[in-house]
Amino acid sequence: MIKSIDEYLALLKKELAGADPATIQDALSDSEEHLRIALGNAIAASPRASETEALQPIVEKYGLPAEVAAAFMEIEARTPTGLARPALQQRRSSMSRFFGVIADPRAWGAFLYMLFSLATGIIYFTWAVTGISLSASLLVLVIGLPFVGLFLLSVRGIAFVEGRVVEALLGVRMPRRSLFSEQNLGWWGHFKSLVSEKRTWMTLAYMVLQLPIGIIYFTVATTLLALSVGLMAQPVMQLVFHFPVAQIDDAHYYVPGALLPLVVLGGILLLVVTMHLVKSVGKMHGALAKTMLVME
Repeated sequence: MIKSIDEYLALLKKELAGADPATIQDALSDSEEHLRIALGNAIAASPRASETEALQPIVEKYGLPAEVAAAFMEIEARTPTGLARPALQQRRSSMSRFFGVIADPRAWGAFLYMLFSLATGIIYFTWAVTGISLSASLLVLVIGLPFVGLFLLSVRGIAFVEGRVVEALLGVRMPRRSLFSEQNLGWWGHFKSLVSEKRTWMTLAYMVLQLPIGIIYFTVATTLLALSVGLMAQPVMQLVFHFPVAQIDDAHYYVPGALLPLVVLGGILLLVVTMHLVKSVGKMHGALAKTMLVME
């Protein structure tokens, strides 16, 4: 017999051992919300019933931890993650795998993420630094603690939004629902929960790191893309528009006509290598985001 919601959640977490941390977080949060709301309604209807007595019919209707874990895993298996696509079963040649990255949605998703990361990095960094500075300066006033609470709550919201962006563009499984917060904790209980949660401070660190990371991502992605496109377009720029490959003072330098096909080939190879690099960066950043934004 399960005597409390905490015991139920512990058993559910045990049943989900080995699953993706984001899946476990979603399952625990969803189950806790359902059980606590149902238990609150049951106790309101029968005030003399103990938590254990009121919980039994709720668990029977909702499902035992093993059953709920199996249901979540089944849903997980049927739900694609962002830009993820089922892996092709047939074996592909090395050449096909090398050039196939051009048609890989994950590579282009990672490329878009690297472009957007400059803007999101500036927003996250500004919000985090401004919030920390104002929180420190307002703590001596009456509005200090409420302000800190609201700021930390906004950090939790940003973590959720960033997780959705990471899953959509990088194909890494991230939480799909916000964390459940018990309503009867009161504002002080919510405040202590926000301050004591490791994820709050990990998210703040992630927001600060996003600025230098975003600058690097944006610079690398745009530089390599511009260089590869420039090489591929060089014959047109040179033969049609008489645009030199280099200019020093009044001297214009052009690529010899016989070498123009090699320049185009070099541009194509650079684009393919760039997309492989971008895809790898996407995988690494997805792992970083999962580590810093998902609860253990």
